[in-house]
Amino acid sequence: MNLLLAEVAQATQRLADAGVPSPRNDAEELAAFVHGVKRGALHSVKDSDFDARYWEVIARREQREPLQHITGRAYFRYLELQVGPGVFVPRPETESVVGWAIDAVRAMDVVEPRIVDLCTGSGAIALALAQEVPRSRVHAVELSEEALRWTRKNMADSRVDLRQGDALDAFHDLDGHVDLVISNPPYIPLTEWEYVAPEARDYDPELALFSGEDGLDLIRGIERTAHRLLRPGGVVVIEHADTQGGQVPWIFTEERGWADAADHPDLNRRPRFATARKALP
Repeated sequence: MNLLLAEVAQATQRLADAGVPSPRNDAEELAAFVHGVKRGALHSVKDSDFDARYWEVIARREQREPLQHITGRAYFRYLELQVGPGVFVPRPETESVVGWAIDAVRAMDVVEPRIVDLCTGSGAIALALAQEVPRSRVHAVELSEEALRWTRKNMADSRVDLRQGDALDAFHDLDGHVDLVISNPPYIPLTEWEYVAPEARDYDPELALFSGEDGLDLIRGIERTAHRLLRPGGVVVIEHADTQGGQVPWIFTEERGWADAADHPDLNRRPRFATARKALP
């Protein structure tokens, strides 16, 4: 074992003692970041090249600063995104939401499907859809100017139509012409603040986390926005907390113009997102 791997082992224990959920992964990621190598090449770093700054970033992670804030990057499906203070860090759970949406769009008999991403944040969802559904026309909206600093960086060379504005009042020029609306909105109840992981509670923007007493305030608003934007037969896909399984589909009722409302699990088989189809006339 070389010096770096021995230090990684010590760092793993320190992070575990600090309550970091994935101590080994994070210790290795930070070692690779500081030393400018891939995780699989840590064994190749010479003892003489060990960089003591490694312990500086480990100390930051011990304080529960997000790994992605330290490295400045987040991975989402096939993307590497720039992230930092002011923008929500995309989570692996959302990848299954996007996967479902991609399959749904590909199954549509539409040559150039039009997609809208509400509350785009870092742009992860919109960029993944634009990349994996090449002929799609993707539109995204974000309210926060702080978040948009990161969104614009990530979308600098993309074909996504990015706008600043309120998700509940966006894209009136697209009313009735959208094939799929997707969103990972804030959905944490205000009453759950103290139970939120420090990485999210202390570093993600509150605007991207909390939404009323039951966490569903913005989702209720997005239901109306999605209905306005979608063509008949178009689909909405919306992420929610695993504790909200069963609640969100009831927002998309037949009386409000929806059909086929359903909940879906993530890769851990926890309720993660709801879908519904705009009813035909």
